[in-house]
Amino acid sequence: MKRFWTEVAVDADHAIRLDSRPVRTPGRAPLTLPTPALAEAVADEWRAVGETLDPRAMPLTGLANAAIDRIAPAPDGFAAGLAAYAESDLLCYRADAPAELVARQAAAWDPLLDWARDRYDVHFEIVTGVMHRPQPPATIARLDDAVASRDAFTLAPLSPLVTLTGTLIGALALAEGAVTPGALWQAAMVDEDWQAERWGEDPLAAQARAGKRRDYDAAARFLSLVEVS
Repeated sequence: MKRFWTEVAVDADHAIRLDSRPVRTPGRAPLTLPTPALAEAVADEWRAVGETLDPRAMPLTGLANAAIDRIAPAPDGFAAGLAAYAESDLLCYRADAPAELVARQAAAWDPLLDWARDRYDVHFEIVTGVMHRPQPPATIARLDDAVASRDAFTLAPLSPLVTLTGTLIGALALAEGAVTPGALWQAAMVDEDWQAERWGEDPLAAQARAGKRRDYDAAARFLSLVEVS
């Protein structure tokens, strides 16, 4: 799409307007945001468009579109799909060797599990290796409730945060301010960092990781802006 607008504004309802005309999502709903801070950040993406609109350069707009078009019509189903990650959370699957990697995983992951135990009154099954072990039904139910209680604009960034890091527990901790975005990313990358230190970093893997980090940072920023009034 060629840029056809001159001015970008946010109206009193936190909706984005281009030359006084409302922006609409791909589903034709008004692009209306829940907080002034998020609305201004989305508006800034539209202000930064050059001659041609590139959706890849507008991650906040993309997440807002997903919240409005995909999640809001059926939030329970979306939340249930996201909560399913609790069954195979990264933090519960540990290496048995070498000792240094075991220690790194424990240092990065145990505090997040401790937070979740205190926050949700749950127990986790910690697995050595990759063989699946079910988590207690009460734990799954509590984490299901924690996800289901979120609105569409919180679920939208939680989805990439979970899939990019592999940890629902970590994403919930981020949403509740129990961990910083940088600390959660470092925790999620413990295994990758270990492999890179030992064998070197493949250029293609490094490029893929940089792309994941951009998506992660955008989702973390969106989540923080949803919480700012």
